[in-house]
Formats: sequence, structure tokens, C-alpha cells
Amino acid sequence: MDHEIVDSGGALQSAAPEKRGDLMIQARGLCKRYGSAAAVDNLSFDVQPGVVTGFLGPNGSGKSTTMRLMLGLDHGDGRTTFGGREYREIEDPLRAVGVMLDARAVHPKRSARAHLRMIADGGGIDRKRVDEVLEIVGLRSVAGKYAGGFSLGMRQRLGLAAALLGDPAVLILDEPANGLDPEGVRWLRDLLKQLAQQGCTIFVSSHLLNEMAHLADSLIVIGAGRLIAAESATEFVHRNTAARIVARVDRPRELAEALSRNGFPAGIRPDGAVVVEGRDRQAVAEIAMRAGLLITELTQAHSSLEDAFFHATDGAAQYRAHSAA
Repeated sequence: MDHEIVDSGGALQSAAPEKRGDLMIQARGLCKRYGSAAAVDNLSFDVQPGVVTGFLGPNGSGKSTTMRLMLGLDHGDGRTTFGGREYREIEDPLRAVGVMLDARAVHPKRSARAHLRMIADGGGIDRKRVDEVLEIVGLRSVAGKYAGGFSLGMRQRLGLAAALLGDPAVLILDEPANGLDPEGVRWLRDLLKQLAQQGCTIFVSSHLLNEMAHLADSLIVIGAGRLIAAESATEFVHRNTAARIVARVDRPRELAEALSRNGFPAGIRPDGAVVVEGRDRQAVAEIAMRAGLLITELTQAHSSLEDAFFHATDGAAQYRAHSAA
């Protein structure tokens, strides 16, 4: 838990808003093999500015490898450009692309401030920006403490501070919510949404599906290194979940039988609610009324990103647990 830190609560100010909004990420034909196994298999997608794009996939699907390929940190095939240039071609990378792939990549005997100053000095960034990002991520009060004593959540915040140092137009973040407490997760969501509203291109992976449902406007979903979906979060959920109606009446079994007779397959949940496949609530209401049933609830069930994700990636999970016998 990161209870030691205090957020500034202030609005995030962009030092160079004019550079944002034009750095689209384009990944084309990304491939990475380990022997005969393909970790990433001919993967292509775009990440648009001004929205938060979530990067999803089962464990072992190639998400981290993909991010490393995009930045030229792993050798493989394919090409990724940021506003038309590969990462290695960007003259001032800290100001163009902020990256957090491993929040543990900090010397344990170096303070948070010293760690960020080292990065700032190497990138030609004014040291006053260090205190600005420490304030943004809520680490100002512990800036002089050794990073080795930080909780996982505090290290995540420090890693994000390093990514924000150059006030970049693009952010690439691998599991940034790992170790954050609920307040920290909400803070991160608000920060990334605010940056996207300022025109930033945000590409963020996470295994927290409920949080991604609140965060992501667009999704890139992969499985076994291959592209499964590249679309808006709304479209992905709609395409990968069945429409359902939830009805509550005084005699649920009679309603289920009447619906089935009229071509509406229905089931009864343990709590007595009748679940009907489809979207035609008017038809369900008419069938219930003809059967003389008292309707107390008739709502369209909300499909979840979790349901859509598991449906879309079924069969692509490398590691799958089984119930105990």
C-alpha cells in the first residue's frame, strides 16, 4: 500500500501542448521468435493520439515482448513508428516518448530525486522538472528517501515520474497499476485520461480488466502473439458478448416456460431472475402480461469487458488454471 504518499491534487499542466496530438503509433509486421515458437507473430496495429488505448492479452500472449519490439529493445522483424519515425531515429526521445516497462529498474541506494535527476541530466531536461513530476505522482514528501525502501506502488509512481520527465507526446506503460492501492489506481486513471485529453498518445497494458473498462477508450487485444482485436472498447464488448435481458416476476418458472414457447430461450438464476437472450424487452413484457405475471424488473443486462475478453481470447491462453477435484 502506498499510504505514505500524498497527491498534489492540482491540475496537470502541459509544458509543450503544441507537440501533442500528431504522434500516432504505427506498428507493422512485428515478429519475435524463440526457436520454433513465435512470441509475437506478424502483429500490426495503430495507436491514435487523444485517447487511452489499452493493450490486453492473456499471460504469455506477448504483450511485454511487443512493447520491447516497438522500442527497439528486442531484436525481431517489423517496424514501429512514432509520428513517422522509429524510436531510434527520434533526436530527443525523452520529450517524444515516455516509457515505463519495469518500475524496478532503479538503484536501491539512490533517492527518488537523484534517480530522476540522473535521467533528466542525460536527456538535457531542466532539473526543476524533477520536482514537478515528483509532485504530479505524489512522491514529493519522500523524494530524498532511498528507492530500495519503497513499496511496489511507490516504485510504480517513480517509474511513471521518469516517463513523464520530458513532458512527452507519447506514453508507453507496461502494467502501471501493479501494486497501487485503490486510491492509487483511481489517481492513475484520472492522470492518463487528463493527458489523453491534452492530445497525448497513451498505450497502456494491464491485467486489471475492471480498471481497463473504466480507463480505455480503445483496445488492442492479442493472443498467442497474434492480433485478436483493434477497435473501440465499446465495439469490442458489443461484438464479444451476447445481449441479455433480466426479468423479475412473481412466478419466474412460468415466465421462462412462456418465453421458450415463443422462441425466446430463457433460464432462471439462483436468485430467481429470469435471463433471456436478446434485446427485445417489449416482446418479453408482452409475453409476461399475456401469462398474467406481475413484472417487478425488466432491464437490459450490462455486458462486461471481462466477459468479452475471456470470450475473445478463449483458446489463446498459454497458462490456464483448473478447479480442484
